[in-house]
Amino acid sequence: MKNSHAVWEMLEAKRDQFFALSDRVWDTPETNYEEYRSSAEHATLLEAEGFRVARGIAGLPTAVMGEAGEGGPVIAILGEFDALPGLSQEAGVAEERPLVAGGNGHGCGHNLLGAGAMMAATAVKDYLAANGLKGRVRYYGCPAEEGGSSKGFMVRAGVFDDVDIAISWHPAPFAGVNNPVSLACNEINFRFHGRASHASAAPHLGRSALDAVELMNVGVNYLREHMPSSARIHYAVTDTGGHAPNVVQARAVVRYLIRARNLPELLDLSERVRKVAEGAALMTGTTVTDEVISGDANLVGNTPLEALMHRHLEHLGAPQFDHADRQMAARFQETFTGEDIASAFERFGLKLRRGIALCDTIFPPESGNGTLVGSTDVGTVSWVVPTVQMRGATYAIGTPGHSWQLVAQGKLPAAHKGMEHAAKVMASTALDLILDPALIEKAKADHAARLEGTPFVNPIPDNVNPPLPEGRHE
Repeated sequence: MKNSHAVWEMLEAKRDQFFALSDRVWDTPETNYEEYRSSAEHATLLEAEGFRVARGIAGLPTAVMGEAGEGGPVIAILGEFDALPGLSQEAGVAEERPLVAGGNGHGCGHNLLGAGAMMAATAVKDYLAANGLKGRVRYYGCPAEEGGSSKGFMVRAGVFDDVDIAISWHPAPFAGVNNPVSLACNEINFRFHGRASHASAAPHLGRSALDAVELMNVGVNYLREHMPSSARIHYAVTDTGGHAPNVVQARAVVRYLIRARNLPELLDLSERVRKVAEGAALMTGTTVTDEVISGDANLVGNTPLEALMHRHLEHLGAPQFDHADRQMAARFQETFTGEDIASAFERFGLKLRRGIALCDTIFPPESGNGTLVGSTDVGTVSWVVPTVQMRGATYAIGTPGHSWQLVAQGKLPAAHKGMEHAAKVMASTALDLILDPALIEKAKADHAARLEGTPFVNPIPDNVNPPLPEGRHE
């Protein structure tokens, strides 16, 4: 780790431009596959920093990649920049105050995620150039993580085929190596087709698609008792077939998000949900078709990479927040419940500590109870490339995910400091891998052993196109 301080100094020299990038992306929050301004901001800075830039990779208009260096191993550092709908919020204000009614907001910190990942990649690039070293570092700007599964489409297109190691991070209340546990998932539209009729004069002639949706939901609710306890199923009715109660609805659509511990369990559970849909159609005399919208694989861990990243975290130490940072975080904590705060400690396997507003320690590897988890399209990458992620402490402990409070903290000094802390760990971890190819071989051996006997099946079928706005496909 003797090279860590040198690459950290290079990172510090350029910190302000990446803080500014993060803030600009925060200012223009864009959702799934509509991140045109955010993607352009990332591409512009990549070009200014001397990366070889490719736009629209994998046929995704807002995906961007920048590469630097020659020969040697290829280290990918993954970033994101998509926002969430309905979370518009004024920055730095500890009360709900939307900037735009119903507008978007960075409720998962992806403005920080993308800028921090590029910050790390730039520091590695600068170190390799300054020391005349072989090796390539790539920054992947990945859109639509929030339900769009862009990395799954990127994997399918082969953009990671020559990558040796992938590194990423995510904003969080605590700092440490991410416990590589997530749920594989599929998002599926079930479209029911029936027959319209006058609901009073001729109800016997109608076949209600909306009844079929309701019966499907009842059937899936009974299924919950007989599926693995780690699995999750959520739904939203996206088309009720109209607003007139005196017309039997000839169409209706329900969208299901099905999650399971791993890919084999996901494939099995998805088929069971399809059977329930077929049963609902049979009971109502309707027909049903289904369409996969997106899908993520579960995360595949990598012990050598996680141990390496943890060593760099311990070497760097906890994020250095000051008194003003902690005071501001305490103001936000006043808007949380006690359960919010306790749940944050529980999720990261830490003992509850009262009166602590910001992270002041490094949580140990494989922390957490492994049950309070969601899904991420980084999981799909981790099946084809040895992958490691860290959590970077960027907001008050107890901040609910996907909330106005998280949006409000996205431009605070503490968020910038947590982003820089994560970028330093990713940069020095990447540099160690380039300087010591034996570390890469150990990671690859671990990856191969974990997947032995379990072939990769992309949860996004080959015939599914990315859900681009206005049907754009490139």
